[in-house]
Amino acid sequence: MPLHHNDLTEGWLRTGVAEGMTLIVHSSLSSLGEVDGGAATVVESLLSVVGPEGTVVTPAFTPHVTDPSPEHHAVPDDELLRRRAAVPLFHPDLPTTMGAVAEALRARPDSVRSSHPQASVAAVGARAQEIVSRQPLGFALGHDSPFARLHDVDARILLIGVGHDRNSFLHHVESLTPAPRLKVRRFPSTINEERVWVETVDVGDDNGTFFPQIGREFEQHAGVRPVTVGKAACVLVPTKPFRAFAIARLTELLAAHQRDTAQ
Repeated sequence: MPLHHNDLTEGWLRTGVAEGMTLIVHSSLSSLGEVDGGAATVVESLLSVVGPEGTVVTPAFTPHVTDPSPEHHAVPDDELLRRRAAVPLFHPDLPTTMGAVAEALRARPDSVRSSHPQASVAAVGARAQEIVSRQPLGFALGHDSPFARLHDVDARILLIGVGHDRNSFLHHVESLTPAPRLKVRRFPSTINEERVWVETVDVGDDNGTFFPQIGREFEQHAGVRPVTVGKAACVLVPTKPFRAFAIARLTELLAAHQRDTAQ
């Protein structure tokens, strides 16, 4: 039997989602099983539960807006020029690759989106414009980012059928640690009607190294228990205590890793 709107709303209520809440949602549509109406029904059900005073946010990342050959620093040949020219410029209607639910929310006519070429978020609801209003090019998930504002408004992180390796809030956490892992972002932009390539520094990718461990430890520490919605294990995590816990724990893990690699 497929899941319907009412099945999902009942499930979100069991996870702890409540009216007026601001959510950042990471999800796998397929993990729920068959859903009547697909991703659009999932989005509608979430908006129904948080109500008109609530807000639903999803990562709307566009990792395909990137240099196809970042290691190439010499003068590009014709083939590389063609490949780089084929990389799209970011714009608000550019689809995200963060999954069907994220794309369904981004594509809604009432959705707004932050401006980062690779790490934007999309939002619908009472606080949507506030959440997406500013986003730096460097450390895109850092101090003055949508993720910082999600923390400040006491948002909740809802994981639907995914683990903390998909929890982008942990990149925000890492940006606040004393010695984060770093990477270079490179993406095309238009300045004075000229297409140019922009480089910025950001936190690196975890690739499952520490984020799943930190997420598990916080859930145990805070007594967070998964709730099954459809076929998906779902957890609801409060951003404020999670950020405080995760900054301290990730700082410890990164320091230990640096000591180990230095030996």
